[in-house]
Amino acid sequence: MTSGAMTTPHPLATEIGQRVLDAGGTAPEAIIAAGAVLSVVAPHFCGLGGDAVWLVADRKGDRRCFLAIGQGLQRPAPTAPIPDRGRDSVLTSAAVVDGWAHALDYSTQALGGTARWEDLIGPAASIAREGHRVSRSQAFWTAYRHPEIADWPGFEGVFVLDGRPRPAGALMRQPALAETLETLAERGARDFYEGTLSRRILAGLNDQGIAISAADLARTRTRETAPLSTPYRDRCLLAPPPPTQGITFLQIMGSLGRLDLADLSPGSAAHLHLCIEAVKQAFRDRRQIADPRFANVDVQRLLSAATLDTKAAAICPNRALPWPDPWQHGDTAFLGAIDSAGNAASVLQSTYFDWGAGVMAGDTGIVWQNRGAAFSASRGHPNAFAPGKLPFYTLTPGIALDADGHPEFAFGTQGADGQPQTLSVVLTHLIDYHASPSDALSAPRFLLGRTFSDQSHSLKVEGHAGQEVMAGLAARGHDVAPILAYSPLAGQAGLVLGAASGTTGYHDPRH
Repeated sequence: MTSGAMTTPHPLATEIGQRVLDAGGTAPEAIIAAGAVLSVVAPHFCGLGGDAVWLVADRKGDRRCFLAIGQGLQRPAPTAPIPDRGRDSVLTSAAVVDGWAHALDYSTQALGGTARWEDLIGPAASIAREGHRVSRSQAFWTAYRHPEIADWPGFEGVFVLDGRPRPAGALMRQPALAETLETLAERGARDFYEGTLSRRILAGLNDQGIAISAADLARTRTRETAPLSTPYRDRCLLAPPPPTQGITFLQIMGSLGRLDLADLSPGSAAHLHLCIEAVKQAFRDRRQIADPRFANVDVQRLLSAATLDTKAAAICPNRALPWPDPWQHGDTAFLGAIDSAGNAASVLQSTYFDWGAGVMAGDTGIVWQNRGAAFSASRGHPNAFAPGKLPFYTLTPGIALDADGHPEFAFGTQGADGQPQTLSVVLTHLIDYHASPSDALSAPRFLLGRTFSDQSHSLKVEGHAGQEVMAGLAARGHDVAPILAYSPLAGQAGLVLGAASGTTGYHDPRH
């Protein structure tokens, strides 16, 4: 019998998680171990100062979502526009560590897991102390932020040396983060929020003028809720509820499910055009998404058959509609696992922007997120800042259930606004065109709207789509802007497929 499989964007994290599965551990236990390692080896995308969104499903029909999202701090609302980085972008706590603890409790109580917390966190602490080789992804994003990253307090000597980015392959040790992880392994997750570690975190953030209190950390708790779902062909797709853009992803796939893709060539201009137009239709409703405890989000209407019928009918196969939505930045790391019992976990961890707020929490080695920048600066907006409120979230992990309701595969991607766009391409290749997972992940992708490197609302299309596809999209009225083949802009997706012959994980060829 297979021991299960997993995928992450870093081989060390995947290796550590796979060891948990090989030892008989559950999918959530493997994700915790791998997620802790990612906080060390992928500091540009995720870490202890960030958040996570979890989807879990077992073969008995139990489906859950864990929103490990830090809430708005107990402080007055900003009176000026919220900056993208720096201390004034730190308006939320961080919940990824509490999410690991919540997932471990679920594993123990619901799945019969027996892993110990300290054994899951320990490998990450060892890697941080002994060092790891800088990945190409980390080197790219460090160089991209040069020279501003060199001026961020605490980054010199860790992520940059003498003001210069660490190159790919260089050995990097993080003794401060190792000590933090060792403390967590020994004292438990809540020490991050209510113990000696929390006091060190607060001192480090307060010294930089950040208005976060002991009560803010103590209040930080993972919220458990039911996933959203919609049928697609002969499957059911699960996604997280508000304040995430899971609704947006399900609207895209629900609209595409009402269209006939079978007669179109996979990856053709006609195929990509339908995906693009489904994205546009879904993004028209995305402004309504916010924390449902503070705003009225009519989930039932947004995912109703009538709404999806209307959106599908509005898609013209030969004409592009205008792009309706502003851009949201963000970088994340996807982790997926299916264990030997068929239990699935699909998770995204994030510090929002690459390198988060550019703020180190004192001597803890923790880079804090800038998730406060996701709040709207408009007081009347559904996503306006409020103490205790969860900000809008682009994180969209997913699980596909087969016709019997069993987890068939887990999926997700890095990429903020691009997440549901990338997933529309990957899943239509996988489901509609029966492509292999590797081919589905390699297929050319698009990215609508602005990015951090291009402020135009153009349609970015990866170069390996070919000139015929580019011309076909332009003929339909798209403002096409070619980008590199296998571009970092197009996300880093992953798939874990469960099968009777063996469970297998696949990761994006993009780095």
